[in-house]
Amino acid sequence: MAINFAREEEAILTYWKEIGAFERLQQLSEDKPPYTFYDEPPFATGLPHYGHLLVSTIKDCICRYWAMKGHLVNRRFGWDTHRLPIEYEIDKKFGITGKEAVEKLGIAQYNAECKAIVMRYADVWRETITRLGRWVDFENDYKTMDAPSMESVWWVFKQLFEKDAVYRGYKVMPYSTALATPLSNFETAQNYKDRQDPTAIVNFPLVDDPETCLFAWTTTPWTLPMNLAIAVNPDLDYVKVQDKKSGKSYILLESSLGMLNSDKNQKDSAYTVTERFMGKEIRHYSESNLPPNPVDDYGHYTDEIVHFAGQHVKDAERGIIKHPKSTGRLVQDPQIMHSYPHCPRSDTPLIYRAVSAWFVKTTPIIPDMLKMIDDSRWVLGFVKEKRFMNWIANAHDWNVSRDHYWGTPLPLWVSEDYSEVICVGSIKELKELSGYNGELTDIHRDIIDEITIPSRQGKGQLRRISEVFDCWFESGSMPYASGHYPFEKDSVSSLAKIFPADFITEGLDQTRGWFYTILVIGTHLFGVSPYRNCIINGMVLAEDGKKMSKRLKNYPDPQYVIDTYGVDALRLYLINSPVVRAESLRFKESGVKEVIAKLLLPLWNSYKFFEGQVHGESGPSTTNVMDLWILASCQSLVKHIDQEMAEYRLYTVFPLILNQIEATTNWYIRFNRDRLKSSGGLQDTLHALNTLFDVLFTIMHSLAPHAPFITDKIYNLLLPFVPLSLLSEDHRSIHFSQFPIAKEKYFNEVIERQVGRMQNIIELGRTARERQAIGLKTPLENYTVALSLNPQASQSIRSDIQSLEDEDEM
Repeated sequence: MAINFAREEEAILTYWKEIGAFERLQQLSEDKPPYTFYDEPPFATGLPHYGHLLVSTIKDCICRYWAMKGHLVNRRFGWDTHRLPIEYEIDKKFGITGKEAVEKLGIAQYNAECKAIVMRYADVWRETITRLGRWVDFENDYKTMDAPSMESVWWVFKQLFEKDAVYRGYKVMPYSTALATPLSNFETAQNYKDRQDPTAIVNFPLVDDPETCLFAWTTTPWTLPMNLAIAVNPDLDYVKVQDKKSGKSYILLESSLGMLNSDKNQKDSAYTVTERFMGKEIRHYSESNLPPNPVDDYGHYTDEIVHFAGQHVKDAERGIIKHPKSTGRLVQDPQIMHSYPHCPRSDTPLIYRAVSAWFVKTTPIIPDMLKMIDDSRWVLGFVKEKRFMNWIANAHDWNVSRDHYWGTPLPLWVSEDYSEVICVGSIKELKELSGYNGELTDIHRDIIDEITIPSRQGKGQLRRISEVFDCWFESGSMPYASGHYPFEKDSVSSLAKIFPADFITEGLDQTRGWFYTILVIGTHLFGVSPYRNCIINGMVLAEDGKKMSKRLKNYPDPQYVIDTYGVDALRLYLINSPVVRAESLRFKESGVKEVIAKLLLPLWNSYKFFEGQVHGESGPSTTNVMDLWILASCQSLVKHIDQEMAEYRLYTVFPLILNQIEATTNWYIRFNRDRLKSSGGLQDTLHALNTLFDVLFTIMHSLAPHAPFITDKIYNLLLPFVPLSLLSEDHRSIHFSQFPIAKEKYFNEVIERQVGRMQNIIELGRTARERQAIGLKTPLENYTVALSLNPQASQSIRSDIQSLEDEDEM
């Protein structure tokens, strides 16, 4: 009866649950040296997709491997619960926009609504991750909205504040009008899209010389109503030209002269260049009364912009362009297709707006970050060198404040004029400074915003600023916040054991997200990179190369793939794809199916063949050349997998395993079928069966971190043939076992070379048969192999083949 891998996996999941497999592994590993893995918490308001399954597979493969290598690998699941999309959902639910509407509803009710939807898919996540075979602690999970986690974030921020690494600035920032908050530069970089926008080339007459105008081109016409200045590049070449018809003069970038002669039918230029100069030579000043910032928090013009009051700035652009056109100041208004930043949450175009915000200094630590990253291992290295280090080298100070409600509040209490600022680093400190005597088991805005701190400078009561943290600051604080550092008992000594992490992994986009923020904070706190090894995965796309889309239905449902083919096939398909080399994968259901045909079924059939022949006896050491060859190749497999896993090269494992299974099924079993079926006498059969058992047992252990289900099943079926003296303390699961150590006594380069040459000759014969349409069962009168033209090489090949013939005759 054919095996159904998906159903077998479900039975193994039940078995793991019955024996408490993961919990038992942690007990068995308690006294072993720790291996530290940092897990960026997922956002629980969305359902898990192939990207999540991919990164969870990578995490589980690495953690299982190092556990089998004799380490304690703690794995706690975490939840990211504070991101802006939660507020966005509540705003849509109640049909509200703007701070006034939220405050009318009440921050307490608003945050309660946010909290209610945060974990709505938690059960689905747990079910999916468990079905994937990933062993992780859900019972002792952590959430970024819990007070212990939030308190650790406060502590982190206070350390930076006391290092003078925090300041309040007024800067032009990328700004989401949909979410009414500024964004950091790395958030902005996450969602650039091509879009068509109106542009405008406008002339600006000089106050001291109205007959001379500056030419300016803007791709954001909405800024024209409050334009205050025109900037030039001091190192570029500019020209002054005179219009032959009107006599007016214009100053513009020399390389932009083509804009003045857009009429291709005009043979002679309508302008004459009268002056050339560098940008630094241009000096024109005029007095101006600075208008207020005439754009509200949601991107609408305020009453100061009379003609467009109440309109969103992007919607008003075409109307704005008509004004300079009516006054003769519009030169051209071409459309442009350009790459433009969009809000990563609402998918609406961003604007650049002057806002006050709180920043963490990053520019002073750029050299330190570059040095530390250079010393870490990244798979693959080009992502580190070409992408991440370039990003760090050009980093700006980090805006860590957001004008919102559902998040960890910035722990800053200030006087009305901001001349006195107190940074609070713990709940205890807040209570001591404020005199608050109540319980503080929650420190969200609705709880702490009314708590005041008496001024030390006679400025009355200090009040907390309204901003909350950028959620990326919380993610970057994960190594400390997940363990409530430094407040829990023994947390200080414990951090030394788990910091820095041995391993982290996430998607390519996190080079500008979590990989970066965790590095900034670790560098500021301890002057150390928070991770030693990093695997970068690419994006999982639909088979047509487009993004996976529920609307387009251009990909198979993950649950369907798991139910149809099983998790082992999916895991092996993913780690054998370009996606673990930071490239994109076009997901093909047929690729998962192919893993079953090429690897899982041959592996299962090899076991079933063994099961059908085994006698339950053991024999003396073998001297058969095919036995020695398969044993040698199997130990070479162990050595190579061990080397590759230690270097975090997951993508090399599948081909190694596949080659070994090919060697076992299509060469060893096929060439030794008669011996395995007792045709050569009992001792020879025992030699062959012992060899096959050894190979299967070794393959199971080598493959266990990557295909945890099939390996545990076959392992338990092989257990009755293992002497009790050789079994481990608890042998109920292969995942309690040690990863195999290559047995050098089996290494035999000579035999591997000899058999390899024999295989090449046989494969050449098969190829020749295919070309001549001669079946494999048709006898040949003769078969000639042309050897190397090098006499020495030819003799070496002859000797190897002759030695195998001699062995066969013995």
